[in-house]
Amino acid sequence: MAFPYYYTVRFQDTDAAGVVYFANILRICHEAYEVSLAASSINLKSFFTNQSVVFPIVHASADFLRPLYCGDNLMISLLVEKIGLDKFEIIYEIIVDEVIVAKAITRHVCIDVSSRIKQELPDYMNNWLKRTTSDAEGAQRRKSREEVM
Repeated sequence: MAFPYYYTVRFQDTDAAGVVYFANILRICHEAYEVSLAASSINLKSFFTNQSVVFPIVHASADFLRPLYCGDNLMISLLVEKIGLDKFEIIYEIIVDEVIVAKAITRHVCIDVSSRIKQELPDYMNNWLKRTTSDAEGAQRRKSREEVM
């Protein structure tokens, strides 16, 4: 586990079959991403409106391992990985009752707002990546110790 985010599936998240509409899982995951940024003291208003660089999603995917229903209590585990000087990937594990029920991935690239040319990730994003990664490693070590005990 890395950064945990908790979400209860609402009726508005579901489709006519009563299960989470496929696109909504990515919305919920993006919500987890935003909360993890805020938890690292990144000002969301500035992050999304007043930047010289932005981090658009260039790839997104989701795999559903079982249906998700209104009222399900989700724990989204957000794991990050730097995959280049200018990009990172977020892996989301969506868990219900300690079972992974879905997985999603978003890949982001850093670009200059004016020129739309790729840029190296700024320090605040590298710090977020390191902090989230170290949180994940710490959680994994804690989990390993708990399993041994």
